[in-house]
Amino acid sequence: MAQTRRQIEALLNGAGIRPLKRFGQNFLIDGNLIRKLVQAAEIRPDDVVLEVGPGTGTLTEELLAVAGHVVAVEIDKGLAGICRDRFGGNDRFTLLHTDVLECKSRIAAAVLETLHDRQQRLGGRMMLVANLPYQAATPLIVDLLLGRDPVSPLCFTVQAEVADRLLATAGGKDYGPISIYAQALADSRRIARLGPQSFWPAPQVDSAMVRLDVRADQTVELKASLARVVHACFLHRRKTLKWSLRQFLDDAALARVAADGRWDLEARPEQLTVGQWVDLAGFLVESPPSR
Repeated sequence: MAQTRRQIEALLNGAGIRPLKRFGQNFLIDGNLIRKLVQAAEIRPDDVVLEVGPGTGTLTEELLAVAGHVVAVEIDKGLAGICRDRFGGNDRFTLLHTDVLECKSRIAAAVLETLHDRQQRLGGRMMLVANLPYQAATPLIVDLLLGRDPVSPLCFTVQAEVADRLLATAGGKDYGPISIYAQALADSRRIARLGPQSFWPAPQVDSAMVRLDVRADQTVELKASLARVVHACFLHRRKTLKWSLRQFLDDAALARVAADGRWDLEARPEQLTVGQWVDLAGFLVESPPSR
């Protein structure tokens, strides 16, 4: 049973804590939406689920009803204590009181090690199902998409503007690196839009529920090449593709790109489609830069 706002407030008051804006603590209080998120993830009994920011455990309880194991990562000491009190006796639950990100950009090694350990015991998938804290959402999603570890699907709630960027098409104002990574490396779809009233405290923006099914057919080399070329070009998004490529390609490699003819080197980064970025990354794998 999903917790109401009153129940969450009671738990927080009992622990002597309050929601912290710096940790992006907006608790999802709509039971129907919590169940919708769990159902959208299509969790199996042998799956290991990563939940980031479990809070007081509303979603955690629903996940434990269907998953083989839940690894919950909570940075807040008080909330970690609440989750430990509620679920610590469940042998299908592991709580990590830590930041899910190392250096604010990649998933913590301890989190990955724990996921792998539980996955090896159960034999199912590693997946993400979470009401993501806003400040951790984008770097975590990017790292899971680009990383070597097969964590999929990714089902989560984020700010609506992040969802818009994930699903944006070439040429639009929301189109950027995360759009390219999400659409090049996963099948992406929006499940629902969530108003501020679905959370407590209510944020000042709308949110969205998204599912990303990460493709298994993209090589590590292609991912690395895609990350490098997209980052380099969008770092100076007002410059032409030719200008940006010249910063890390030698003259011979740049000439090969130009001679291939699939890319308008006078275009700006946001004008290239996802498919063109994937083709360019693949081309650079076969014809790597020398510097």
